[in-house]
Amino acid sequence: MMDPTLYVTLAGTTLAGLAMITLAGLAGWRGWLTLKQQELIRTHPEPMPAMTGPSASARIEIADLKERIRKLEAIAAGVDL
Repeated sequence: MMDPTLYVTLAGTTLAGLAMITLAGLAGWRGWLTLKQQELIRTHPEPMPAMTGPSASARIEIADLKERIRKLEAIAAGVDL
């Protein structure tokens, strides 16, 4: 029969080894992410321009939706168009 302290020692050693492997993998992952970020910065050094407002088609669609809402409100109020 094996000593119970042997099981605790074996479990602790296994947990410590797993923690070391996990930390090494995490460090590698962070390094890979840093590398990819540097590649993106190198290929696109200037920030992408922000859109200043909605496009013309979006404004037309919004105007159309507002007109439909006005018509539906008029129908609900009983006004004859």
